[in-house]
Amino acid sequence: MKKIVLIPTYNEKENIASIIGAVLAFETGYHILVIDDGSPDGTADIVRSIMQAHPGRVYIECRSGKLGLGTAYIHGFKWALKNGYDYIIEMDADFSHNPNDLGRLCAACDAGADVAVGSRYVKGGATENWPLDRKIYSQGGSAYTRIITGMPVKDPTAGFVCYKREVLSSINLDNIKFIGYAFQIEMKFAAWRLGFKIKEVAIVFIDRKIGVSKMSKGIIKEAILGVLNMQWLYITGRFIKLIKKNQ
Repeated sequence: MKKIVLIPTYNEKENIASIIGAVLAFETGYHILVIDDGSPDGTADIVRSIMQAHPGRVYIECRSGKLGLGTAYIHGFKWALKNGYDYIIEMDADFSHNPNDLGRLCAACDAGADVAVGSRYVKGGATENWPLDRKIYSQGGSAYTRIITGMPVKDPTAGFVCYKREVLSSINLDNIKFIGYAFQIEMKFAAWRLGFKIKEVAIVFIDRKIGVSKMSKGIIKEAILGVLNMQWLYITGRFIKLIKKNQ
């Protein structure tokens, strides 16, 4: 079973060596793909030096400019599918996602889930070091998404996710349009509407201690409008036609 962890980066020089080291330490042999959006702080150079010490386990794809989280993951998904990985995992570079939870996400897929979501909002899940306004945005956004779409996922904006390759192979990734938190919702919505089983696994999300958060008002607005658009496309019968890949 080939497993790869996708880590998108933009100015993560303080975190990238540590997070890669933490993932490589597991005996289960995860591979890592860093998708770097032209970080001016030298993040890519750090990754390249690590690649020399760990050939065949660490890879990097460099893009020209800050193109957005969603497009970075789409790039990574396509790369991972092309290179034959079975479990493809999204994870942040800043340790807000605990590498020790990787095994629990993969175990959920081993047990029958098609998509395993590291969830802050199921029993046992939590957040740490979050200001009140961010808690309100996140929990309110999750409730809003469930109300509008009916999707039975308590943490639809979660970014710590393990996909089986069958899921990503079934989705027309070129028609995933959102780039911020709406991207995370859109991917789960697509998987759910295509009939795949989603399992939430409780995690503790710890807000970054080093570096700068990528949250913005534009990302929040995209999520609010994106949820409405996705549900409208589904109601009118266009969503599945757009999102289902012709096998």
